[in-house]
Amino acid sequence: MAASSSSASRRADNGYGANGQQQPPGSRRRKGPGALATAYLVIYNVVMTAGWLVIAVGLVRSYLATGSYHNLYYSIEKPLKFFQTGALLEILHCAMGIVPSSVVLTAFQVMSRVFLTWAITHSVKEVQSEDSVLLFVAAWTVTEIIRYSFYTFSLLNHLPYLIKWARYTLFIVLYPMGVSGELLTIYAALPFVRRSGLYSISLPNKYNFSFDYYTFLILVMMSYIPLFPQLYFHMLHQRRKVLSPAEEQKKAE
Repeated sequence: MAASSSSASRRADNGYGANGQQQPPGSRRRKGPGALATAYLVIYNVVMTAGWLVIAVGLVRSYLATGSYHNLYYSIEKPLKFFQTGALLEILHCAMGIVPSSVVLTAFQVMSRVFLTWAITHSVKEVQSEDSVLLFVAAWTVTEIIRYSFYTFSLLNHLPYLIKWARYTLFIVLYPMGVSGELLTIYAALPFVRRSGLYSISLPNKYNFSFDYYTFLILVMMSYIPLFPQLYFHMLHQRRKVLSPAEEQKKAE
């Protein structure tokens, strides 16, 4: 799910301060995490990179075994749930201050994927065979392998240009691909949610409160309309800024 453009620059390096940009002269330099926190973050990002690599290998092996891209979700369901849920620790990292990013914005971005993983794909089993699920899973997998690799090498102060380039380039295709898969999956879930009344609360009840999960999902889908273009074009701006020849020349000097 998309986030506001104000969060894009923060999430670009997740507060590690290693996105290839130099601090303006006279500006206050952001202090990085301590040695112990850095060691922990390196281990966390290495584990998450490995986890998403496991998911990638699982997808490829399943495709080679079946000769079809249909229903590949079932081959990676458990590791997907585990490692996507593991991203919740990123919220804790911000809350503890070892990663100086906004807790609210990080929580919004992480929870949006956790929501799609558990409240949609897991809860509405009828959509698990939809090709749209593979669409966003494939986009997430490539994105996360690159993202966590980027963080790992940035923390080690040894960021290969290829990973930096991939981080700020492949989103051009992966982001629309992931968003399309997410929207199509939510849309596919709507009839089943309406029929079953999943997570809905009807009146009358002792709390005098009602909640329609079907309507909520429609509102979630509508939220993509203003947020996706805003973040996408901000990311394009970030790409031009980080990968510009002038910026590379400045770093070389």
